[in-house]
Amino acid sequence: MITQPQAMATPTPDPDEERRRIQTARLLAYRDDGPLAHALAGKIGKGLPPVPATLVALLAIVGLIVAGVLEPGPLLLLPVAIMLLLVLPTAPRDHLGRFDWLTPPLLRGTEFLTMIAIGLAADAPRWLLFVLVYVVGYHTYDTVYRTRQSIWPPAWVFHAGLGWELRLLIIGAGAALGALTPVLAVLTAYLFVLFAVESVTSWVRLDKSTAQSADAEQDLEASPEEAMEQAQANGETAKG
Repeated sequence: MITQPQAMATPTPDPDEERRRIQTARLLAYRDDGPLAHALAGKIGKGLPPVPATLVALLAIVGLIVAGVLEPGPLLLLPVAIMLLLVLPTAPRDHLGRFDWLTPPLLRGTEFLTMIAIGLAADAPRWLLFVLVYVVGYHTYDTVYRTRQSIWPPAWVFHAGLGWELRLLIIGAGAALGALTPVLAVLTAYLFVLFAVESVTSWVRLDKSTAQSADAEQDLEASPEEAMEQAQANGETAKG
């Protein structure tokens, strides 16, 4: 006797495992790691605990600022080196520790502090530093707002945005070579165009898809009489 094949039961995902997966994905997105961090993540083993390492980097850079060590020249690469040595090795971690949610704000705050400290030491225009911090801050806010609504930015944005590590490397190299102002101008303009265009186009596409879904739902909710009248009206319009 031939029996009708039964559909295979789809396994129900573990709610706790799914929650941990989403938490990890969000925190990694909030970190804003760039191509260098992603390239090294699989080559440096388990990595360092993110919160202690980032906190040590922050305190070390604050110590450099308070001690007045940052002077124009190659010394301006020192805070960048601290960030790379201490924070880059935290990229492979799953960020599921009790306090690992502190990593993104600590990392972003340390990045901004490093930008400002290098910029002021190199006598860069303060308004330009403000605009750069604003642009990166907007990108962070946009990422947080989107992911909280389960709307994930494309991966290429984080690579094209260079990540915190390459942004600091570019700024540090420009300051060490005595060309920080033009480097800041080009970097800020590039990031502004990239983040603004990508964000606006993504939200416009979302609005269009939402509107189309709403129209489809309204069509499904229409009564048979209304659907027939609409079909007749469309036919008359097509004939006319």
